[in-house]
Amino acid sequence: MKFSCEKSQLLATITITSKVASAKSAVPALEGLLLEASTFLKVSGYDLKTGIKTEVPAEVTIPGAIVLNARLLGDIVRKLPDDIVTIAVASDNMATITCGPSKFNIPGTPASDYPELPSVDGQSAIHIPQNTLRRMISETIFAVSDNESQPIHTGSLFEIEGKTLTIVSVDGFRLALRREQLEKAEMEDCSFVVPGSALGEVEKIASDSEETVKLVLGSKHILFSIGPTVVISRRIEGNFLNYKQVIPQTNKLEVTVEKRALMGAVERVSLIINEKLKSPVRCVFEDGEINLFTATALGKATDSCKIAGDGKNLEIGFNNKYLLDALKAAPADTVTISLGTSVSPCVITPTDGNGSFTYLVLPVRLKAGDS
Repeated sequence: MKFSCEKSQLLATITITSKVASAKSAVPALEGLLLEASTFLKVSGYDLKTGIKTEVPAEVTIPGAIVLNARLLGDIVRKLPDDIVTIAVASDNMATITCGPSKFNIPGTPASDYPELPSVDGQSAIHIPQNTLRRMISETIFAVSDNESQPIHTGSLFEIEGKTLTIVSVDGFRLALRREQLEKAEMEDCSFVVPGSALGEVEKIASDSEETVKLVLGSKHILFSIGPTVVISRRIEGNFLNYKQVIPQTNKLEVTVEKRALMGAVERVSLIINEKLKSPVRCVFEDGEINLFTATALGKATDSCKIAGDGKNLEIGFNNKYLLDALKAAPADTVTISLGTSVSPCVITPTDGNGSFTYLVLPVRLKAGDS
């Protein structure tokens, strides 16, 4: 096996695929990347849960395949001069990497030892612009749970209804929902859950272009085709939270606020909160204004923010991070905040009511000493 490739292109390919190579595995080949040279170079990474394979132009002199340690290969190529990189593999699986005056000899593993990535042969598919999918993931993934005792919520729910895609993430303290219209849907109404770890990789790979991502649904796996790159992930099985029943529909109070103004106020009163000194942000929704208070051993802080509407002096506490995450993710300059009681969820939605996003944040019970 022998091929040559531009360093920058090879490094970009290694960086993408090595994200899913196992750091330590009982199957040594999984700690590496599978390099397959034919008319081009195909590189694959796989950890038995998520696989990424991508293609890069290369001048292939001798076709073949080899597995090389992902970390070591990445470190070597990263430090090579900006020139053409040539990798040649001998019959004993020793790989020689050369670039300009630099030369490395590293051992490889036979390609036959590398587990085959799952095939996704489903006929059901949807098409969505890369930039749209990237935004939808980034604006919901923060609410994916990291609690392995409820595996179903360590992923995001994808719900297809006609030509509408809804992505929902929940972690027991907040909910994030984004909804967009699809360009093309070749599947019947359905829902499935994609691991947050896989979605994080899709978000990084997708660009801000209008080029289309093809999402193919298989019986046990889901495939994202993004340009020359394919991400294959195992679906998470189980019963996802019925989010439609969780979002309050009858909150009696509604106010409108400039998102950045409220974020600024929350960030300022959060300056005296840290990991050791936690405190809820106490919010009093008045007529035309929100007053915010925090108190810890570091001191006390107060701030305020103008709103449109009357909160009827409702006093409610929030975890500062959860409230900020929702506000930062909301794709709008102004948002509507719906409130019920001091112990019912706060709901953040578009001011025009188009339903493109919904963020739900559970309140923190306030004590007399919190202000």
